[in-house]
Amino acid sequence: MRPRDIALALLVVVLWGVNFVVIKVALRGVSPFVLGGLRFVLAALPAVLFVPRPRVPLRLYVGFALTTFIGQFALLFWAIKVGMPSGLSSVVHQSQAFITVLLAAAVFGEKPDRAQLAGMAVAAAGLCWIGAASGSSFPLAAFALNLCASACWAAGNLVSRSLSRQGPVNGLAFVVWESLVPPLPFFALVFCFEGSGAIASSLRAMDAISWLAVAYLAVGATIGGYGLWNRLLKSYPAAQVAPFTLLVPVVGLIAGTVALGERLTGAQLAGSALVATGLAVPVASARWKRRS
Repeated sequence: MRPRDIALALLVVVLWGVNFVVIKVALRGVSPFVLGGLRFVLAALPAVLFVPRPRVPLRLYVGFALTTFIGQFALLFWAIKVGMPSGLSSVVHQSQAFITVLLAAAVFGEKPDRAQLAGMAVAAAGLCWIGAASGSSFPLAAFALNLCASACWAAGNLVSRSLSRQGPVNGLAFVVWESLVPPLPFFALVFCFEGSGAIASSLRAMDAISWLAVAYLAVGATIGGYGLWNRLLKSYPAAQVAPFTLLVPVVGLIAGTVALGERLTGAQLAGSALVATGLAVPVASARWKRRS
């Protein structure tokens, strides 16, 4: 990869890693579903007025929105709202890599290789270790919601596979137009789970820092992160770009420690190390095969 593109990949890693701390800050007194709705309102407007709409079937817009944008972020925001530490959440969230493999096997009949199975076993042990350490540090329900958010992201990855078959699609334009879909479902979730007064009370609770956090989630993490990532995936093989995501939980843990003073227990650190090792095993195996 060219040095400039390596720098862009590292920028995406930072944008997504810091994202978890920003979510924690933005949720102070704010409904997770209101936060989700505001995030995508700002991601879509006013950008949608200046970006041509990609010619993609409606079913893919809906499928990607329901999984990656609505399912993933509704559950992730909820998990962090009820007590999941931001740094640890960034680690657990990477379990989407292995859930994607399992879903691809079930839906597309793609059998995982030995390295993927070994990596899944190691990462699963790490997740179990983290989950077993819940209770004093964070609620088990928050951990379960975090895992469900990862599963939604994994399902969205399968939708992205279908999107790649539509020919050349401007990734940034797709993200902008896709962001028009989630706001109404997010606000509907507010009414269903928290009542009509939650929107007004959330808006009253938001200060300048809260609005800056929403702007970061919309422009930095959504448009900037996904836009740059799609650009890199168009220029290089996925196997060359994907390993950079291994650094996201590293940035997330550091950001949580520095910005919020989060401290992990020994069990949580050990579990995080196992998850990182499990993620690295298939990547290292694939690179070794290419060189041999």
